Amino acid sequence: MSKRDYYEILGVARSASADEMKKAYRKLAMQYHPDRNPDDAAASERFKELNEAYDVLKDEQKRAAYDRFGHAAFENGMGGGRGGGGFDFNNAGGGFSDLFEEMFGEFMGGRRGGAGASGRGNDLRFNMEISLEDAFAGKSTTITVPTSAACESCKGTGGKDGATPVTCATCHGHGKVRAQQGFFTIERTCPTCQGMGKVIKDPCRSCGGAGRVRKEKTLQVTIPAGVEDGTRIRLAGEGEAGMRGAPPGDLYIFLALAQHRLFQREGANIYCRVPIPMVTAAVGGTIEVPVIDGSRAKVTIPPGTQSGHQFRLKGKGMSVLRSPARGDMFIHAQVEIPVNLTARQVELLKEFDKAGDAATRHSPESEGFFAKVKELWKDLTE
Repeated sequence: MSKRDYYEILGVARSASADEMKKAYRKLAMQYHPDRNPDDAAASERFKELNEAYDVLKDEQKRAAYDRFGHAAFENGMGGGRGGGGFDFNNAGGGFSDLFEEMFGEFMGGRRGGAGASGRGNDLRFNMEISLEDAFAGKSTTITVPTSAACESCKGTGGKDGATPVTCATCHGHGKVRAQQGFFTIERTCPTCQGMGKVIKDPCRSCGGAGRVRKEKTLQVTIPAGVEDGTRIRLAGEGEAGMRGAPPGDLYIFLALAQHRLFQREGANIYCRVPIPMVTAAVGGTIEVPVIDGSRAKVTIPPGTQSGHQFRLKGKGMSVLRSPARGDMFIHAQVEIPVNLTARQVELLKEFDKAGDAATRHSPESEGFFAKVKELWKDLTE
């Protein structure tokens, strides 16, 4: 069964912005989430469709490929979805371009030096989770990558004792053979050298003639300050080794930011909900709040501060990638009502409530609300 159009799955137009797609995805994902639809196979399948569609369309490069080639752009490992963690091996070749070559290459009489001919190594993907503090300050870390590396016994040639491959006698080094069928000339990959154009007469015992072996590679990775969730870092030439000395692929590191205990990030800005004691909110005062750079900042609380009031600390937010600037930090006040009061404290609060001048409005919002309620009841009874 053919796949549905990704834009249709999300219910957005092909010209939809990233924000529009994000809103559409969140709404539908909440509606069809398995937790809300237990034992509903249809909802589960719909949820998988949504994740697959959004994973492609939220990435600019994947979206461009999809807009041009459709689902064919991600066949044979071209696109590579983001897994739940760990490691993915994505072939840089294949997909629509190989399909086009197979259908029309022989009629054009040409050859291309693609992945099949050159043996270039596969690109690799590594998923890394970092803290918000690491995203702010940047970090240098070491990762271990399971990959293919050049065989040390044959120096990557694939031949015993480093012997170099010789020209294939079947295709004479072209990597393809042609056969005449009526009016047409059919060109196919050479069955002897598998398109490499060369063959190994005496293969290396360590790698079996491939010129590469499986091993783990340790790499030093520098994460710049200001990276965001989903940032991709490319390490050229650190992917899988190519066949028989061919160039290696690249390594792509995809960053995911772990959820922070106190802060929420939106772009370069940071938001923090801070509980304010009732007395401080009522009469005013000063509080200290933590900052993402590890310092503390003083915030002046004016008298009469209500829950939901917002205070801006300019330049106390996240680092901006490749810029000395910083975003802002926003404090959301949450007035805390005291609990576990003593009898004396309760008595004092009652005295406070009675001591006010009748003309003075200490709680304007609640008084205004209940005044509207009285007017509503009056209208209903008349």
